[in-house]
Amino acid sequence: MGSSVGKLVTRLKAAGEPSRLRLLSLLAAGERTVKDLTDILGQSQPRISRHLKILSDAGLVARNPEGSWVYYRLAEDDAELAQALVAGLDPDDPIIRRDRERLQAIRRQAQEHAERYFGQHAGEWDRIRSLHVPEREVESAILAAAGPGPFRSMLDIGTGTGRMLELFAERYERGLGIDLSPAMLAVARSKLERAGIGHARVRLGDITNLPVLRESFDLVVIHQVLHFVENPQRAIAEAAAALAPDGRLLVIDFAPHQLEFLREEHAHRRLGFAHGQMAQWIAAAGLNLASAQDLGPKPGAGPGLTVTIWSADRAQIARTTQTEAGETVR
Repeated sequence: MGSSVGKLVTRLKAAGEPSRLRLLSLLAAGERTVKDLTDILGQSQPRISRHLKILSDAGLVARNPEGSWVYYRLAEDDAELAQALVAGLDPDDPIIRRDRERLQAIRRQAQEHAERYFGQHAGEWDRIRSLHVPEREVESAILAAAGPGPFRSMLDIGTGTGRMLELFAERYERGLGIDLSPAMLAVARSKLERAGIGHARVRLGDITNLPVLRESFDLVVIHQVLHFVENPQRAIAEAAAALAPDGRLLVIDFAPHQLEFLREEHAHRRLGFAHGQMAQWIAAAGLNLASAQDLGPKPGAGPGLTVTIWSADRAQIARTTQTEAGETVR
């Protein structure tokens, strides 16, 4: 009891300062960098960093390094306390209202930057999408392959623009997207914020060395990522390691094709994956291949890409027991 009382007192002391309460209020609305918070509060970078360190040391705030940047968010372990403290603030207080207005301006700037980046690359993605069945049909099949849920936690490996986190938002309690591109993460953050999806976050990470706890996600998705990866088998093994015992893995990628321009112009390392190869990798990762669904071009549409959805779950080891009569049962 003394331990829990001491921890609570420490956290209340850390939060018991006007600037730090304002920081908690801002972080309750989503991840922010020190620069964002400096611009919003109008305080120096060293001062904001000191406040964040106090909140972090008390366990109220978590830091997420991303290249040369660090994103701060409310710590998941005690988010309820921080949310309760924020709920006690008057939203019409002039200082809180001004912070919220500045936050909205920061968000608009981030969205404009993300939209410029997305606009510069949209042509590439649109050209690839035009080669296979409509995206709506693919996404409908992905949702069906995952099952209705609900899922306590979802991991989107190689999240890109965060589309899978957005697609499954109503089915999971907590979502995490991992990507190696800070530019793409900026797009994902912007899209998730604009969609009002506050229960998902994204962070920088290598998909062949995932920065996540093992066996902690009910749904793991690898959507149109493996054809960019040098070692797809390693990525699947990492995904399997992150999968909870009763979880499900979805891999969505292209079937084998001969569209060489995708390698030359769009950095595709692999021109699709055969069912046999994928089945071997999934089995080597200790998973069962539950299903494989091909979504090919419409008849008469000419050469195009077939999208395949592989679904896998953990291999169940048969347990041998003895009945009272001595019969062996599996």
